[in-house]
Amino acid sequence: MSISDIDRATERIPLSFNQQFLTLFDRGEEEGPFGPKYTIVCGWRLTGQVDPGPLQEALDDVVERHESLRTKIVREGDGGYQEVCPPSPVPLDVRDYTAIAPEERDLQAERLLIEVESGSYSLAELPLLRAFLGRFAADDAVLVLVAHHTAVDEWSLRLIMRDLAVRYAIRADHLVPDLPPVPQYQQYARWQHVTATDAAGERSRAYWRQKLDGARIYVLPTDHPRSAGLPKGTAWYRFTIDEDLNAEVSALSRSVRCSPFMILLGAYGVLLNSWTGVTDIVVPTFTSGRGQGGFQDTVGSFFNFVPLRIDLAGCADFRDVVKRVRSTCLEAYSRDIPFAQIMGEAPELMAPAAADDMAVWAFQVFRSPEAERQTVAGLEYAEIRERQLSQPSGGDVPDGAMWHLDIAPTGVINGTVAYNTNLYDESTVSELAARFREVLRRVIAAPDGPLSE
Repeated sequence: MSISDIDRATERIPLSFNQQFLTLFDRGEEEGPFGPKYTIVCGWRLTGQVDPGPLQEALDDVVERHESLRTKIVREGDGGYQEVCPPSPVPLDVRDYTAIAPEERDLQAERLLIEVESGSYSLAELPLLRAFLGRFAADDAVLVLVAHHTAVDEWSLRLIMRDLAVRYAIRADHLVPDLPPVPQYQQYARWQHVTATDAAGERSRAYWRQKLDGARIYVLPTDHPRSAGLPKGTAWYRFTIDEDLNAEVSALSRSVRCSPFMILLGAYGVLLNSWTGVTDIVVPTFTSGRGQGGFQDTVGSFFNFVPLRIDLAGCADFRDVVKRVRSTCLEAYSRDIPFAQIMGEAPELMAPAAADDMAVWAFQVFRSPEAERQTVAGLEYAEIRERQLSQPSGGDVPDGAMWHLDIAPTGVINGTVAYNTNLYDESTVSELAARFREVLRRVIAAPDGPLSE
């Protein structure tokens, strides 16, 4: 069914399947995925003149353009629904950083990112987008955008920045082509519900039913049980995988015809196997969730939770591991359906996560675009991807921990582990990160050697 076939005015707007999945972790307005810490933050260095007046107008244009940024999620009864509201101004916080020395500007930009990530932003306060502009000089600035994760994903924030740059140029009286119309997130939610029961969906459900038969999500022991009642927070531990090792990852991925993600996931599987001895490993990751409906330019919360089941039993070397990872990934990607539907076919999958002293660790890898810098009407913007400072507080992870490996154009891999501080100590997280790097280096150096040390 095409987007144009979906009637947007005849009925209440349903929640997307992803939003429905988030309701499973609903802890009210103060915690969890509907609380003020469940956010996505991105920052950009700006080169060129930036006038706060046109910037404010451009931000407001973006909110008018993308409905999800002004949509309430009403949670009631068995389902809930979305309610699109009229546009309202985006809060814009302008900071004077002209006293910062040029050699300190990058560090100050990261500090601003940390400050924003540590903040609270209520889902009840529309629009669901905030902006922070730090001005180092007349032609040098940092822009940080934060939005609630129920309204956006990381892909969406980059779309917002793209559209913001164009609307800023127009508001600053530059002659550039305006933006074309885009499908709205409510159309995506309706499209999901209409196509959920078609033949292709049934084939995908049958695949997951068979693939996850008898499977259980992989969990790691916590340092503190949930029953201890420690105050919940999310800290962010950062580390780096150097350029030389990343180059070896890329070389091996080319030789075995797979993506760097598959290599990194394979190494992670070897780490988990060495940690606990388990060979039947189900690792949750994320896909873009945008599917085949034509929503690549739509702002919304599209990401999908996907369990990848990898059997390491009988693997003689790392090449065997990669072959199994590659097969699993290709099967899963071609049958990507909402996690709520997968759970319907494998209702016992998440049972281990209910244990008082166990938690799930998700694993995801991003590749930065090759075009590191973009320019619109003389204003250049480049996303801040290389982060070095760990932080005790950031955007919320609902329960457990999440690996985030970002393959940067510079060649390094920027690693982050976001973890619940009521469950884990930083020492445990740093040890796992160090062991991951050790395992990765070992299996890349000798892909035909034995898996164990």
